[in-house]
Amino acid sequence: MITYIKLFLVVVHLIICSTLALISAIFDRTHRTYFWVSRILSNGGLFLAGIKLSTSGLENFDASKPYVYVSNHSSMFDILALQASFPNNAVMIFKKELARIPIFGWALQLGPYIVIDRQKADRAMESLDRAKKTIIEKGISVLVFAEGTRSKTGQVMPFKRGAFYLASRVGFPIVPVSISGTAAIMPKGKLRINPGTILVHYDKPINTENMNGRQDEKDLMEQVRQIIIANKKD
Repeated sequence: MITYIKLFLVVVHLIICSTLALISAIFDRTHRTYFWVSRILSNGGLFLAGIKLSTSGLENFDASKPYVYVSNHSSMFDILALQASFPNNAVMIFKKELARIPIFGWALQLGPYIVIDRQKADRAMESLDRAKKTIIEKGISVLVFAEGTRSKTGQVMPFKRGAFYLASRVGFPIVPVSISGTAAIMPKGKLRINPGTILVHYDKPINTENMNGRQDEKDLMEQVRQIIIANKKD
């Protein structure tokens, strides 16, 4: 019973904050209000779910600069944990299927976040170009879930090239981010919230200025994946 009450409270909180984010996305094109609401949504959602958040590694980089954050992904709570722990504003690249969710998806689509169509290569490239402009022109960091979808087992799956293609084009460093604990809190495909603690670790930035070609992207992809695996605690 307590689990369902928690889920109900989190959903209500999500609807309220998503509505506020949707309104702010329409009237505040600087998106300052949007990012503020996103933090309220994330911190409030974790609190209502009874989930603790532990963040480490923020001393590894200069939070005033933009980065390409690359993270593993196994639960919807990854998004809340990252938005609550980010040291600076960051936009998320999300799959187009999420945009279909009433209110929440609409807020994502109208806000500064970047939708990607994984089924159409040309549309996916357009999304990466938009992410490039976001970093270069606005100085805002970008988050990419490199696996492309949530892991069913919590184990880190093979990475997609998108994040590393993006990093090679913008020349900004990649920060590997390891998330631990979310797979047990809310497994993929399950509508229950288990108690627990989410650990988010930010590793040292990796320079991407001298990358040259597909092989460099593949090498970087494997390097970042191994760092994320090494820092995971579950």
